[in-house]
Amino acid sequence: MSVLIDSDIVIEVLRARDAAILAQWSKLADSSLPILVTPITFAEIEAGARSREMPAIARFFAPLTCVAIDQKIGQLAGEYLRQYGKSHNLKIADALIAASAAQNQATLWTRNRKHYPMPDLSFYA
Repeated sequence: MSVLIDSDIVIEVLRARDAAILAQWSKLADSSLPILVTPITFAEIEAGARSREMPAIARFFAPLTCVAIDQKIGQLAGEYLRQYGKSHNLKIADALIAASAAQNQATLWTRNRKHYPMPDLSFYA
């Protein structure tokens, strides 16, 4: 099993304001479970970062594994968008993150479970 972390979790860990998230992060980081992120998470974090935050962000991401978004992930994300786009207002970034978790057989760690109505996803924490 592996854990794919969503951008909202990365933000919470970097801000270090939520003790429960930090405790769960510490437990995960100390485990042997692979921790995955997507290029989307990198982009979302970089887009909102200040220059002075970049070294801490780089240190945070360094031990994590970034999964590639390939054709299978793109196709599954397209299926998710077709199925949940209108009913759940699913956006392409969340569809790609969900498809990345599903294709990599990873549990998804997010605070925004309502963004991920896919029954084939499992959640961490």
